[in-house]
Amino acid sequence: TPTYTADARTDKFLVITWRRSVRGCSLNMSQYRCLRQSLQRIVACPEVLSGLGFPRMCTCPTRGARYLGMSAARMQKEASPHFKDSRSVKPVVDAERGPVLPHPIWNEDDVNSVEITHVEPITFSDKLAYWSVQLLRFNFDLFSGFKFGERDEQKWLSRIIFLESVAAVPGMVAAMTRHLHALRRMRKDYGWIHTLLEEAENERMHLMTALELKNPSVIFRATVLVTQGIFVNMFFFGYLVSPSFCHRFVGYLEEEAVKTYTKCLEDLDAGNLPDWKDMKAPPIAKNYWNLMDGAMMRDVILAIRADEAHHRLVNHTLSTMDEETKNPYVYQPGVKKL
Repeated sequence: TPTYTADARTDKFLVITWRRSVRGCSLNMSQYRCLRQSLQRIVACPEVLSGLGFPRMCTCPTRGARYLGMSAARMQKEASPHFKDSRSVKPVVDAERGPVLPHPIWNEDDVNSVEITHVEPITFSDKLAYWSVQLLRFNFDLFSGFKFGERDEQKWLSRIIFLESVAAVPGMVAAMTRHLHALRRMRKDYGWIHTLLEEAENERMHLMTALELKNPSVIFRATVLVTQGIFVNMFFFGYLVSPSFCHRFVGYLEEEAVKTYTKCLEDLDAGNLPDWKDMKAPPIAKNYWNLMDGAMMRDVILAIRADEAHHRLVNHTLSTMDEETKNPYVYQPGVKKL
């Protein structure tokens, strides 16, 4: 004797009513939705179907759906909730990290294998990009006072905040320019935009991490505002003329960034930054780079340096590629290359 559910008679009545509605009986919207929800539950439960006296339906979901006057595909579609109502959809905003793009997560071997490298400039464009970066660094070191006096935590934070507020510009401007080119020319982007946006966000996260440790003054913020306004426009027009030059420029800029963070680590290891020696990593850094619970400030600097080494390689690579060549990095989400 089959085991019936508590509302077996009601379920059987619903099946019969549904079949009649398919054959032309009129139902209002409320009755229609009620029937459909009940029938989805019935078809998905072989025990109920068997208990209702429909053994052939419980052995074949497709046959059961056909019996109810719907195709199997339609029954599956009706049984699946809309993506807006589904709780299993991956959220756009991560509960801990916030809205972040895929980016490399470095392990201990990765961060300790970073080396200072240099790509020799060959063409006139390469040499122009290299000496432009060297001139900018010399002037910045001179006028910021970085070359004079002791390099303490506050001096390092000022340097990091200022440089990262500028370093986050190229990726965003280049992505915007390529986006507009793709729209205007009505052609593919070949995946460059994603990598460039990830780079811009990554540099911005470096800035957000440093801002956890220092609140810049009004004068400092005004200086960043003026510098950013000049650099954004110059880089935008430069990217319109020669994307290759701009990527090579950023590649050399990242070479200097690796040198800067390497020097920061040397100062930290030499005991010149006592406040950072026993400082825990800021929560924003632990979440973004998936650092261990006991991560220290030194681990944060190591992760940032690894990011800069990654950007160094990416931009030097993009500078040698044709604009209509597929980006070798975007098809490998979170790829780690130093």
